Amino acid sequence: MHALAVSGGAVLIVSVLWDAFETIVLPHRVSRGFRLTRLFYVVTWRPFRALGRRREAGNPRENFLSIFGPMSLLLLLAAWALALVLGFALLHWGFGTHLSMPRGLSDLGGDLYFSGTTLVTLGLGDVTPSTTSARVLSFVESGMGFGFLALVVGYLPTLFQAFSRREVTIALLDARAGSPPTAAEFIRRHGGPTEGRSLAELLHDWEVWSADLLETTISFPVLAYYRSQHDNQSWLAGLTTVLDVCTLVIAGVEGGPVRSARLTFAMARHALVDISQVFRLKPGAPTEDRLPAADAVRLRETLLQAGAPLKPGEAIDERLRNLRSMYEPFAFALSDHLLMPLPRWVPPVGARDNWQTTA
Repeated sequence: MHALAVSGGAVLIVSVLWDAFETIVLPHRVSRGFRLTRLFYVVTWRPFRALGRRREAGNPRENFLSIFGPMSLLLLLAAWALALVLGFALLHWGFGTHLSMPRGLSDLGGDLYFSGTTLVTLGLGDVTPSTTSARVLSFVESGMGFGFLALVVGYLPTLFQAFSRREVTIALLDARAGSPPTAAEFIRRHGGPTEGRSLAELLHDWEVWSADLLETTISFPVLAYYRSQHDNQSWLAGLTTVLDVCTLVIAGVEGGPVRSARLTFAMARHALVDISQVFRLKPGAPTEDRLPAADAVRLRETLLQAGAPLKPGEAIDERLRNLRSMYEPFAFALSDHLLMPLPRWVPPVGARDNWQTTA
């Protein structure tokens, strides 16, 4: 039993330290094997998502789901700390280290208590190591606890800086593409005969944003669970809208910046596909057509009125379908997993931007 305790404690400590190192310090790749952090999010997100589905769609559901990202991060840090406390307690018990402790504490209970106070560098002094091996373990654990705290202190600001940087660009969509954002509004407000250069510059900005989104989400997958702070907006809706805009320009919007659209489409699709692979999601079949016939007619009318008409013909429609098939299945998979609704191609009749509805 003591040998098993030592082995189990050592494996637990090494697993937690390696998992924390991978999560906080090590730059990630998309494909990787089993990780404790991924298991943690699988176990916690599924029941939370099920509860979210019971909430009314819209603000009630978004307000509830917005809790998960920050809460899960704190729970993950707590789980790592508890696992380290248990691992060192098992080492103390397995090695049979002698601890001077008051009456009322059992051997394993005293080991757990001592391990907890040592990891958080509390050092109450009511339980003290009385042998060399106990002192060595105590020194290692206290140093590890100090280093763990330093990693967390450095990790949280980096995470929230990435979140804020992501949200700044998404917030700009309120005036640039409507609330919720749509490809029709995006082009209508920037794609007229005198706005071609403006649209090209804007697509370049979104190309850079997509690259930043890809790198930060791969490094910190928990960011995908963080919801936007504004109604009718999300990182997934913004990314999908930009892909829709690029699809229209590439397919045949007259006077559109095709080169910029191709570059942005490649980067945005890369981000969408790789983020879906981070969560090991298979491309999903659409639950409904995002561009039904009635919306397709309205889309062409909107683009025509904006001075950026979409070329007619079956070849253009076929090209649209082919481009959409390259990214929509991944967008549907992420939408279902994260409970983030995808944007439409044209805004609802009478829709107003968020800034126009603010009291």
